[in-house]
Amino acid sequence: MPHLLAKLHNVPLETIKEVLEKDKLFHASQGMHLENIWQNADAKNEVQFLFKIDNIDETKKLINQLHSDALANDPNANLPEMTYLK
Repeated sequence: MPHLLAKLHNVPLETIKEVLEKDKLFHASQGMHLENIWQNADAKNEVQFLFKIDNIDETKKLINQLHSDALANDPNANLPEMTYLK
């Protein structure tokens, strides 16, 4: 099953946990299932989180649209770096 690894900087781990919990139902409805969240031990300002995803292409479309919308609202939005894994 494919996965999506997201890396985000300059956001506290607890904040990311709250956001992901709030968005849990939306993510699940889009075929994204949170598996884990980590704080980088060597870079305290970096958090990584892993989703099991149903479909890489559909998830890429969704993420690209969400990120485009976020950047349209705030060109300096702090967005995660996404890595899609087979």
